[in-house]
Amino acid sequence: MTVDLLLGLQWGDEGKGKIVDVLTNSYDIIARFQGGPNAGHTLEFDKNKHVLHTIPSGIFHSKAANLIGNGVVIDPVIFIKEIENLMPYNIDFNKKLMISKKAHLIIPTHRILDAASEASKGKAKIGSTLKGIGPTYMDKTGRNGIRVGDILDSDWKEKYKRLKKKHLDLIKCYNFSIEFDLEDLEPNFFRCIERLRNFKIIDSEKYLFEAQKSGMKILAEGAQGSLLDVDFGTYPFVTSSTTTAAGACTGLGIAPNKIKDVFGIFKAYTTRVGSGPFPTELHDNIGLTMANVGNEFGSTTGRPRRCGWLDLVALKYSIQINGVTQLMMMKGDVLSGFDKVKICTAYQIDNCEIDYFPYKIDSGQIKAIYKEFPGWEEDLSTMTNASEFPKNFNNYINYLEKELETPIKIVSVGPNRKQTIFR
Repeated sequence: MTVDLLLGLQWGDEGKGKIVDVLTNSYDIIARFQGGPNAGHTLEFDKNKHVLHTIPSGIFHSKAANLIGNGVVIDPVIFIKEIENLMPYNIDFNKKLMISKKAHLIIPTHRILDAASEASKGKAKIGSTLKGIGPTYMDKTGRNGIRVGDILDSDWKEKYKRLKKKHLDLIKCYNFSIEFDLEDLEPNFFRCIERLRNFKIIDSEKYLFEAQKSGMKILAEGAQGSLLDVDFGTYPFVTSSTTTAAGACTGLGIAPNKIKDVFGIFKAYTTRVGSGPFPTELHDNIGLTMANVGNEFGSTTGRPRRCGWLDLVALKYSIQINGVTQLMMMKGDVLSGFDKVKICTAYQIDNCEIDYFPYKIDSGQIKAIYKEFPGWEEDLSTMTNASEFPKNFNNYINYLEKELETPIKIVSVGPNRKQTIFR
């Protein structure tokens, strides 16, 4: 059996968690392949709102197994808190949740090192979530990291002490003082490690290989967005992992020829949290309206998201590098009520017009070129079928499908799982 893959095509916050939740009934396994607690996947159903940071978004379904893959970095404290928040739902975690032995651990000094590094940058901050993600991936590639499987060994605390010492020495090198109290942080960390040991910790690549061989259907779940990819995103304002389709192969041990459909998720407009270039960003009342109507606040950090019109140049780029086969458009309802809606179709750089995503898109050197469309007044959030869509909204969708050369199979018109329309 082949594997389907779902990922975000913008700068994150596209609504991946909701769509994974909607699609889970069609899959046997939901496997998260990269990122860590810097992700925030929001699910709404039965008048409840849930935010998941590490646990895959299929956890609320009774049949699907959920796997935290080797490409994920795990903070035991945040993970256990997530587990505790899910206790009222009587989820059988021993049956429904597995963790790769090869996933790396975030230890307390990773977070301290992250904060020291970001603070030392001053105005050049990249907008880190300060969750210790970057330093953990640095230790992973530097071959110093601690993996989940290590906590099953009797000498794992020696590894911990060596890594902690390395971090404390590095913190001293920053020309910036930061207050922290390890004696306060470590007891809870070690308690959470003890609880982590009780979960099903497995050789995940073997599990997935056997699952494919037996015909099980697997959905690989990405975090963040393609434009935050460490190689193909707006570097250095990116995350520390591979957020593109390639990350599913390295983050789960799945062969490239086993990936079938790639589901790409995007908003009907564009948002970004933190620093970094954003060619279509709006600094006016339209941008404020998008933010307010769309409730654009980071689910992990609570930071307000920057808002702007849809960037078709960046979206085409993401579709190309990921090999997207189907598109899913989120938050079309947020654009209701605007007299005109715009789509960026090209960039102007140094008096030259380009229609591709360049090496740099520094906001001060780039101008977005727009195509304008008539808006629509109708409230999409109450609609349950694509046949109810207003003409101008359909024109917007049809234009995108034509330009992107990829079908838009799902349109989301609200945060609840029921507000999902298949086309």
